[in-house]
Amino acid sequence: MEGTVYRLADGLVGKVWSNGRTAAEARRFAAFHAELAAQRLPFATPEPVAVRERDGLVVTVERELPGVPLSEAGLGPAVGHAAVVEVVTALGATTAGPAARSLPALGEAVPLWAGHSSWPEALAALVERRAAAGRPALARALSWATARPGAGAGSVAGPGPGADPGADAASDRRAGQDAVPASVLARLRALPPVDGPARVLHGDICPPNILVDNDGRVVGLLDWGFLSTAGDNAFDAATAAGFFDMYGPEAREHDEALLATMTERLGYARETLLLYRAAYSLATATVYSSAGDDGHFAWCVDFLQRPEVRELLGLGTR
Repeated sequence: MEGTVYRLADGLVGKVWSNGRTAAEARRFAAFHAELAAQRLPFATPEPVAVRERDGLVVTVERELPGVPLSEAGLGPAVGHAAVVEVVTALGATTAGPAARSLPALGEAVPLWAGHSSWPEALAALVERRAAAGRPALARALSWATARPGAGAGSVAGPGPGADPGADAASDRRAGQDAVPASVLARLRALPPVDGPARVLHGDICPPNILVDNDGRVVGLLDWGFLSTAGDNAFDAATAAGFFDMYGPEAREHDEALLATMTERLGYARETLLLYRAAYSLATATVYSSAGDDGHFAWCVDFLQRPEVRELLGLGTR
């Protein structure tokens, strides 16, 4: 939760930021929302009308959006799935501008695109930084991983003949810690540039952030900024499929159904979707808990352990 929202008069809401956001940062996000509004999406998005700073607190005043969160609408899975696909499809028709490229990601201080000229480069650099920051927790959780010989660029090589046993053991430990990030990074950097213009990415398309009317029609999309940027719409498709139900007993069924829909209707290769989800899992695994002791970390690691994902990444198990 980045702040507390209060309903004001005249159809306005005020958001008091609690995450240390400065007025300059709030204005940068306001510029992004203005750029977003110019896309003329078929649903409403936040529209800041003022940024204020008082007593060390930053407040943004925005127009209140219509609808109720999809997570609270009481609609069936079919309607919910359709809403998610509608949002991803609409964002796939956008053209990201400089304001989208100016946004930082995951609480970092500098823009995601700083120093990069392509989406694969920018995303790979983020994953590399975040995987390094979360290395202690990830090393424990990913100790099962080994890179299979000949599994592709970035593979962690096994010990050679006659190697020192102590060195072999150290290499084995490093393989477990590094094989997953190395494989994901190599495959991200091998991705071709995005075909056509970069799209506006939301980065957190989940039911609480999708606003719908009584018939399940999407009327708004909230909470931009966690991982909002310019990039490949397939990234939003990949993550939104997993966010629909992260922890429920039918989570995997919803995930598989939405992944299939993103492939069949939007034309995204399943392998690309899985790679983007693996990148997201590494980048955000420790974003809420550096110790890796929360549900989100477990969700990320569980995805990386799926047999299909291990196969895609060229990983074996101990």
